[in-house]
Amino acid sequence: MQQGIRIAAGVLLALAMTTAMASSRAQRSFDDMQAAYVAAIRWSDFDSAWEMVDPAWREAHPQTDLERERYQQVQISGYREVRASSPAEGEIVRDVELRVINKNTQAERVVRVRETWHWDPESKHWWLASGLPDLWHGE
Repeated sequence: MQQGIRIAAGVLLALAMTTAMASSRAQRSFDDMQAAYVAAIRWSDFDSAWEMVDPAWREAHPQTDLERERYQQVQISGYREVRASSPAEGEIVRDVELRVINKNTQAERVVRVRETWHWDPESKHWWLASGLPDLWHGE
């Protein structure tokens, strides 16, 4: 009886450790993806940032030449996370403040955006599920 309990406890411990390691790997993966995304946005490399957007989202919302050109008209001078939460397993929502400079007028403004990231267990990859930031809010 004692041996059966020890085996069950060992199995549960191994399962818990495996889950924790997988969660830890996913978190490291998110941290790496987030660092690459922030660097791309911060350096106004919107083409690289576009590659981090969920492929299904890109297919449903293809980027037009006009949209691509609009991103070329701005420079990002600041990127600051305001708040982050994880409303569901494999999802992270971040409220971010971007400082945006219009290259033509040199006017700077602050834009707040919400990023939604999701974990794809098949590809073992985090994807930006909300698309590139709307720096114009419908303007």
